[in-house]
Amino acid sequence: MAIQVFVVDDSAVVRQTLQHLLQGDAEVALQGSAPNPLIAAPMIRKQRPDVLLLDIEMPGMDGITFLRQIMAESPIPTVICSTLTTDGSRMALEALAAGAVCVVAKPRLGLKQFLEDSRRELLQALKTAARSRPRARTPVPAAAPPHAGAAGAATAAVRAPVAGLHSLSVNKPVVVGSSTGGTQALELVLTSLPADAPGIAIVQHMPEKFTAMYAQRLDGLCAMSVREARDGDRLERGTVLIAPGGLHMQLRKAGGQYYAVVADGPPVNRHKPSVDVLFKSVAECSGRDVLAILLTGMGDDGARGMKQLHDGGARTIAQDEATCVVFGMPKEAIAIGAVDAVLPLPQVARAILEFDRRG
Repeated sequence: MAIQVFVVDDSAVVRQTLQHLLQGDAEVALQGSAPNPLIAAPMIRKQRPDVLLLDIEMPGMDGITFLRQIMAESPIPTVICSTLTTDGSRMALEALAAGAVCVVAKPRLGLKQFLEDSRRELLQALKTAARSRPRARTPVPAAAPPHAGAAGAATAAVRAPVAGLHSLSVNKPVVVGSSTGGTQALELVLTSLPADAPGIAIVQHMPEKFTAMYAQRLDGLCAMSVREARDGDRLERGTVLIAPGGLHMQLRKAGGQYYAVVADGPPVNRHKPSVDVLFKSVAECSGRDVLAILLTGMGDDGARGMKQLHDGGARTIAQDEATCVVFGMPKEAIAIGAVDAVLPLPQVARAILEFDRRG
């Protein structure tokens, strides 16, 4: 049966163009459309679509507010397609944080031609969304700018060292890979960790320009310090390094410390950054003192790297199917015997701290 898509966009040209594009694929069908959320809401309640294709800037109610309502009441896999999500904009990150499966940016000019040229990307996004399982969530307030008056003071207070953790090893890195649904999953894990948690290196599949702003958002929400990785950055306690979009990140060990190596290169498993690139680099230098985690995501990136880590004695964890938006990457790692433990997402932060305390 074809994937039923409901379009909410105030542009009649966009709605007509999307109807034409969807008619050309037997796997996807247009269930209906509406010019704004106020009209769409009762239509969606009456006949629930498989996927929602949603604009942001609309009269009556904006798309982000509508998305938050949907995700709080009855989650529907949602793809955002908007002019407000270009160039790694904060609005795109707000959409992902609110529960969107993915974001497709559209230009303000030449819109019809762009949609026709991007047909393959858009259809793939809709098909990916249809295989996802978003869950009801309470939105996290947008992060305040770092070091801005009272907000900065509050952040500094939260990041005060946690008693009893200073004596623990600083040389036991945690490496994490995630993709579809990962932005929300990472937020839940990282906001559950104290300021002195072990250093964490993350590959989240995300386009260039998005990762810096995503890291900035997390930095405002977390007790740990979060930033986009730069070549030569040291992975130390209380620090989270996120691989830049469009570049690979590896870890190297020197003098008992781990350092990030950020460099260009061909895509691996169709991704750049790639989880396998990070995991395999750690397998080559870490020995047993590393924890590797695979969270929600489409495909198999990270599975082989996790297997290499597992076989070398590292501790490995995969997110369970019940809490994944897309049970792809964890499933592949489990299938090849790369995983020590399969955990629901709310238990991942605790597992990181237990690994750290084992000494």
